[in-house]
Amino acid sequence: MANQIIKKKMQNVSFRSMDEFFEFLPEDEYNIVQFLRCIVFECIPHAKEKLSFNVPYYTINRNICFIWPSSVFWGKKKSYEGVRFGFAKGYLLDDETSYLDKGSRKQIYWRDFKSIHEIDVELLKSYIFAAVLIDEQSAIIKGIKTHSQEKIHIS
Repeated sequence: MANQIIKKKMQNVSFRSMDEFFEFLPEDEYNIVQFLRCIVFECIPHAKEKLSFNVPYYTINRNICFIWPSSVFWGKKKSYEGVRFGFAKGYLLDDETSYLDKGSRKQIYWRDFKSIHEIDVELLKSYIFAAVLIDEQSAIIKGIKTHSQEKIHIS
């Protein structure tokens, strides 16, 4: 028993599918999540949606952004209200107006929403488009075949 490693669970849930994730959410968070998902897919319709840390992450080449409802804990308790929309490489975004929060994080920046009415859709879209460009540029630098490169066929 002394040699056995005890792994502490950092989350209050474990989802096997997006459906399980949606069923778990309280109605107010569900509505915000669905609204934010629509914005993401409007901006990046080719993004892959996957559960990571039991919340939806959106990727093209690498993680671009995520939607994290407060009812899905990281740690033992709820640490904020509403739904957090975050950027995996937020530190690379131009955020002169400090629209995004970074807390004590070095890379991830986010914005919390307690209602759909708080969401400045056009401003959020501009951040998403900028994050997609960062994803494309970093993929090119790393030699990953990007989505835009896949569409180009020279004959």
